[in-house]
Amino acid sequence: MTADAPAIEKLRGGYRRATLLRLAALAGAFASLLAFMIIDLATGPSGMPVSTVWATLLGGPHGSDAMAATILWQLRMPQTLMGALVGASLGTCGLQMQTILSNPLASPFTLGFSAAAGFGAALAIMFGGLLPLPDLLVVPVSAFLMTLVACALVYSIASLRGATPEILVLAGIAVLFFFQSMQSLLQFLASPEVLQQIVFWLFGSLLKATWLSVAVLSVVLALVLPFVLRDSWKLTVLRLGDANAASLGLSVESLRTKTFLLVALMTAAAVSFVGTIGFIGLIAPHAARAAVGEDHRFALPMAALAGATMLVAASVFGKLISPGAVIPVGIITAVAGVPVLFAVIARRGRGGV
Repeated sequence: MTADAPAIEKLRGGYRRATLLRLAALAGAFASLLAFMIIDLATGPSGMPVSTVWATLLGGPHGSDAMAATILWQLRMPQTLMGALVGASLGTCGLQMQTILSNPLASPFTLGFSAAAGFGAALAIMFGGLLPLPDLLVVPVSAFLMTLVACALVYSIASLRGATPEILVLAGIAVLFFFQSMQSLLQFLASPEVLQQIVFWLFGSLLKATWLSVAVLSVVLALVLPFVLRDSWKLTVLRLGDANAASLGLSVESLRTKTFLLVALMTAAAVSFVGTIGFIGLIAPHAARAAVGEDHRFALPMAALAGATMLVAASVFGKLISPGAVIPVGIITAVAGVPVLFAVIARRGRGGV
């Protein structure tokens, strides 16, 4: 035992150094997110110097400069916070999806959740006046409920043959095409004015964000994330494969089912207010693993920070290239995500993970 002591101490030292590097990477990602959030608050059609942004933040929503306070606290702040929260949700969901499905190209939308949300939103835009809800909540509530319906459909189909990764993906693809076809049918039947509203919602835009949507998504994340973080070690073990995870005493099917339900809930809350935003859930997990490795105790928060940073950065880019008419972030993330997707596929083809 004494002869092994130096080797054990060396391993401990290496683990401590790796942990410090991972914590430093998390700190750097958090600093980048804060920087992009400040820039996002400072950019917009009316413009605002960073010094004014900082002074208005310190002055609060009822500061001395009423116009600056209104622009910052009532218009830009909800959009920036919503961008960070949605990006964090999608990044975290993407990492969990890629883990439980053992698929590097999986994302929250692989199982048809985004198509279901789009169908729910289109349904509400066309017939929302029939629902006994305030106009502000009709579309988000409909999108949220339809996403949960998609979750129930996928899980019901998968349960018939066992909730294996392959069955979940196949069931998700079936649900995806079903809701996309129903969504196309509603667009075909809609009047030009209604069609324009449906298409704008499907683009994915932070312009829809309000303090109410920020509060709702914050509550959902506060309720769900403790369960996600509690399973971080189990998700790390699952990366070894189902057989190895089961041999270590992990209930693979139970973990996969629980994670699937949590992902559905987080995705539903994220997309119901801002619309369909693609590729964040695909790209952020790969960035997280590249930065901190497979340990989900670090990869989960890194995926959240990466997703939030990417979405806020997309918001900044959209404001910079089109100040007068801000380009929806869903378009920017889709365009930027395509080359990254090709890179992931190429890396996978060369034997990468």
